[in-house]
Amino acid sequence: MSKLDQILILDPPSDLRFKGPFTDVVTTNLKLRNPSDRRVCFKVKTTAPRRYCVRPNSGVIDPGSSVSISVMLQPFDYDPNEKSKHKFMVQTIFAPPNVTDMESLWKDAKPDDLMDSKLRCVFELPSENDKVNDVEATRAAPVMNSVKAESSAAAVPVAAGADDAEMKKVLEKCKRLQAEMNKLNEENRQLKAVRRDSYTEGLAVSLRISKGKTRPSAGEQQDERTSSVWRMQDDMQKSVEIKD
Repeated sequence: MSKLDQILILDPPSDLRFKGPFTDVVTTNLKLRNPSDRRVCFKVKTTAPRRYCVRPNSGVIDPGSSVSISVMLQPFDYDPNEKSKHKFMVQTIFAPPNVTDMESLWKDAKPDDLMDSKLRCVFELPSENDKVNDVEATRAAPVMNSVKAESSAAAVPVAAGADDAEMKKVLEKCKRLQAEMNKLNEENRQLKAVRRDSYTEGLAVSLRISKGKTRPSAGEQQDERTSSVWRMQDDMQKSVEIKD
């Protein structure tokens, strides 16, 4: 049996484009539309899960309905010469009647019942024209805001405000996770440095002992463990002299 074609319509269909600079979280949107007369379950996967936050990353789309997915790229050091290998996959399956346990649904799904679409990630830096437009938009924003402030306050739905608040919470959580990851990487680097220095110091002491050195240097005398080694060597030499 051949694999089923993707039932959902994706927008964009093949590329997720992220426009820099990448010193802060960059968000792009993916729209999923269900043109069928059946409910469809979806799940979003990526080859780089630590680099992205996806909200929502799974769910159910009713017939004729759509869902907008926010894909948030975490800050990183952008190299224009490095080609992005990050990819996303939207996996779908027709929802059985009265489905409640989504985890079991995906776990027990047969491969022939699954549909999927793949998208590649494209990183772009803003062009000079974009920079000029951004500057002009920034200058015009106060004027436009002062003219439309009253009408906008009455027109913005309550749901939009709730969505903005939820998005801010997600972004703050992503930033905290990124900061924690950077802290763990730094602690790991320092731990490796300490272990390497301890190993080098111990190896140097062993070599001096094997070559018959009788006394440690001034720096070694400050190390209690090194002094213990030399005291043990002196005791062994005294023992040999008594036997002779």
